[in-house]
Amino acid sequence: MKILVALASYLLGSIPTGYLVVRLIGRRDVREFGSGNTGATNVMRLKGWTAALPVALVDVAKGFLPVALAGTWFADPVFSAACGFLAVVGHCFPFSIGFRGGKGVATSLGAFAAIAWGPCLGSLGLFLLIVGLTRYVSLGSIAASLAFPVIIFASGGSRPVAAVALAIALLVVARHRGNIRRVIAGTERKLGEKEK
Repeated sequence: MKILVALASYLLGSIPTGYLVVRLIGRRDVREFGSGNTGATNVMRLKGWTAALPVALVDVAKGFLPVALAGTWFADPVFSAACGFLAVVGHCFPFSIGFRGGKGVATSLGAFAAIAWGPCLGSLGLFLLIVGLTRYVSLGSIAASLAFPVIIFASGGSRPVAAVALAIALLVVARHRGNIRRVIAGTERKLGEKEK
C-alpha cells in the first residue's frame, strides 16, 4: 500500500500545471521563456498574475495533499514527509513533459505546511522578508526552504522528518543553481519584471 501511495505522490506532483495553463491560454511552451521552467513565477513573467495565481495554488496543493493523506492513512510521519519529497520530485521532473518541470518552490511549500505548519509559517515569514527587501523570489525561496528543516531541528522536532525536509530543501536549492549565479552576477530578474 505504501508503494502505491508513494507512486501516487510522484504522479500528483508531476502534473505540469504551469505548462498546461500557458498552453491553454497562449498555445506556447512556458519553458521556452524566462527561467525555462514551469513554475508560477515564470508563468507570471509571461502571462501575469491572473495566470500565475491558479498555477501557484494547484502547485501548493500538489505538495500538501500527499503528505496530509499519507498522514491520515499511516501513523508514520517520516513516510508522510517522504511523500511530500516525492511530490516535489514529480513537480521538478514530470514524466509527461520530458522530465523538465519547475523548481519545486510552491509544491515544497505545500509539503512543508502539511509536515509542520508552525515551522512552515516561520520559513514563509523569512521568504516574505527577503523578497520584500530584495525583490528576488529565488533568493527568498532558497532561504525559506533551508530554514524549514533548521527550524524543525532547533525546536526539538523529529530528526528523521527534519532530514527529509532537508532533502526537499536541497532539491529546491539545486534547481536554483542558475538563479544563484545570476544573483551573484546581478542579472537575476526581480519580482514584477516581465519576460521581454
